Amino acid sequence: MYGCRRHLSLVVVAFLAVQGAGFAQESAKSAERTNSSTIAPDGTAYVTRVVRVPTTVSPEAQKMLARVVSDAAVSQTLEQRRAGTDKWQAGAGEEFKKLYPVNVVSDTIAGVPVRVVTPLNVVPEKRGRVLINLHGGGFNSDSGSLTESIPIANLTGTKVIAVLYRMAPEHPFPAGLGDAVAVYKELLKSYKPNHIGIYGTSAGAILTAEVTVKLKLLKLPLPGATGVFSGLGDFSQPGDSAALFALNGFAGHLDQPKPGAFDDEYFGSTNPKDPVLSPLYADLTGFPPTLFITSGRDLLLSGTTMLHLAYRRAGVDAELVVFEALPHAFWNNPTLPESKEADQIMARFFDKELGK
Repeated sequence: MYGCRRHLSLVVVAFLAVQGAGFAQESAKSAERTNSSTIAPDGTAYVTRVVRVPTTVSPEAQKMLARVVSDAAVSQTLEQRRAGTDKWQAGAGEEFKKLYPVNVVSDTIAGVPVRVVTPLNVVPEKRGRVLINLHGGGFNSDSGSLTESIPIANLTGTKVIAVLYRMAPEHPFPAGLGDAVAVYKELLKSYKPNHIGIYGTSAGAILTAEVTVKLKLLKLPLPGATGVFSGLGDFSQPGDSAALFALNGFAGHLDQPKPGAFDDEYFGSTNPKDPVLSPLYADLTGFPPTLFITSGRDLLLSGTTMLHLAYRRAGVDAELVVFEALPHAFWNNPTLPESKEADQIMARFFDKELGK
């Protein structure tokens, strides 16, 4: 969700991920000698662990997990970040199109720019269905409007509208939320609500839950299903996993944890416990069936599981899928067999729920 920004919990972790190839032998020996933990009087944990690449994931995933990524912080302007994510998204989008052929065109709905991703062949019984994708990218860049939409459109045989919502810091909450709601309201003119699904990854997963809360407050009919794929529901305090994992899991730079509210570039002057901003504090009763997906080394593992539990407590039909060992939003990587499996799980869920 945070992109290159990291917001951590009260747990301070000095994880050593010893993964064999690519690491010096002496470093591995040193790590094994310091496999320990110390708990401070205030409960802060100082932890060193040796975590090897698991054989329970695909060879492609094992290779990805073994990559050496510098722990040094990388200075990057917002313009550089956006240029980088745009370039990556275009390239990864083309790779996904080779696997999942679709048509992609640009359009506007309710004055909001969108990408319309359409299967090459839409069977008659699915022409009355539509999916709304709210992309990831830390609320400040687009790291998913293609990679999150192309496989789902192809696998479900259903049109996907990827909303290019306004982003922070120029447009903090609730600007992006307003764009997503506007697109949904416009689609209600052409589609029955139970034939509309909303989903997103990371920032888009958070936005999916926020949109659902807002629609309920506006007394609008709720969508037939939603998908929260690596998200969270509470901006007032970070979850435990944010202190353990960087964007790439154990690899890469990890900032020191800071307690309290985070990501104020997104929420601005809004109370971090506002129930629309942070759905963990909202009335979730009556929400549509929702699929939650995360992974074992996901920085938002805690956020996803806590929000899933909140949905369950409210009586929502909420399913949780956790993939072993993989990092944040791994399904954006077209080379992983696990990405194909995750996309298939998402597609089957929407096929089932929107077909009712």
